[in-house]
Amino acid sequence: MDLFQKCIDFTRADDIKKAGLYPYFRTIQENEGPVVKINGKNIVMAGSNNYLGLTADARVKEAAKKALDKYGTGCSGSRYLTGTIDLHNELEFRLANFIQTEAVLLFSTGYQTAQGVIPTLIQRGDYIVSDKDNHACVVAGLLMAKGATFQSVRYKHNDMEDFERVISKLPLEAGKLVISDGVFSTGGEIVDLPKLNEIAKKYNGRLLIDDAHSVGVIGKGGRGTASEFNLEKEIDLTMGTFSKTFASLGGFVAGPERVINYLKHNSPALIFSASPTPASVAAALAALDILEKEPERVDKLIANAAYMRKGLTDEGFQVVDGRTAIVPVIVGDDMLAFKMGQMLFEQGVFVNVFISPGVPPGRQMMRTSYMSTHKKEHLDFIIDAFKNVGKELGLI
Repeated sequence: MDLFQKCIDFTRADDIKKAGLYPYFRTIQENEGPVVKINGKNIVMAGSNNYLGLTADARVKEAAKKALDKYGTGCSGSRYLTGTIDLHNELEFRLANFIQTEAVLLFSTGYQTAQGVIPTLIQRGDYIVSDKDNHACVVAGLLMAKGATFQSVRYKHNDMEDFERVISKLPLEAGKLVISDGVFSTGGEIVDLPKLNEIAKKYNGRLLIDDAHSVGVIGKGGRGTASEFNLEKEIDLTMGTFSKTFASLGGFVAGPERVINYLKHNSPALIFSASPTPASVAAALAALDILEKEPERVDKLIANAAYMRKGLTDEGFQVVDGRTAIVPVIVGDDMLAFKMGQMLFEQGVFVNVFISPGVPPGRQMMRTSYMSTHKKEHLDFIIDAFKNVGKELGLI
């Protein structure tokens, strides 16, 4: 069979486009945070991961501009060779202090971080134990590690009884890397970290937490999942990204200095990738400054999400319970999800449409997420749009 035949046969996206319901790759022309311009129309954003609203903050933009003038547009090399500038070192030092860990290593993207950490740590005879709902970057890291002839096992989502059942069957003396999202990116649930940590240590496991949706959202001053549960000294490694709270692009891993030093000198994803650009790093540094000086932004973010969770529930929608920035509204059917996403867009609201197989059948959803910079009028506008569309579709 022709290698490209599967591409020719793939028509699902075309069918949705013909129906006028395609919700992906919308082009944003202007972006001030809570409101964006698409096709010349102002749309209230209810689907961004710009949790603290800092992508449009004048201080963050000015920091990026200054870095551009001083260092140019790129570093023209990997961190290992010619691609390290003083801003990289400064951000690593500052993040280590913020997260309260020994050391931090930057990667060029958050997605790449998992691919840089997991395969580098795993060797022949080791085991990876992973939550079934972990982010795609973790899954990609597992696939890349297969060359090490390791064994990967998964446990039911955030189910600590199943986690213990799975890990207890593995050889006690074997190396084990236990991986979980801190805040799960689809449903917004928080991992049961105290129990996960207790069980992992009981069976000789090291713990890696992906805090992409946690930093700036939960924990003391937005310091993430370990901080949320007062387990800063217990968690072995934490991954994160700059594309959400930190209003930029890039990723990092935080942990013991000896482990970070090993990754620094052995991770192909780091050694053979161009380093994060000066403007990106400067923007992340400026965002970290703001997060440290204005922790009330985290409180405002959570208050906005709680307001939406209650408002949508009161209207009669099936809303996934939680206490993070992510507020999913369950629709339960692919075509219904496409229709609802398009109708909300026509009402002036941008949401993320999640369908199977990205979510299990019956869990198709409007994944909404919020910012600290959303005002009450934005939130009420979103609730009204949901109410109008929900009634028209017979969901409420």
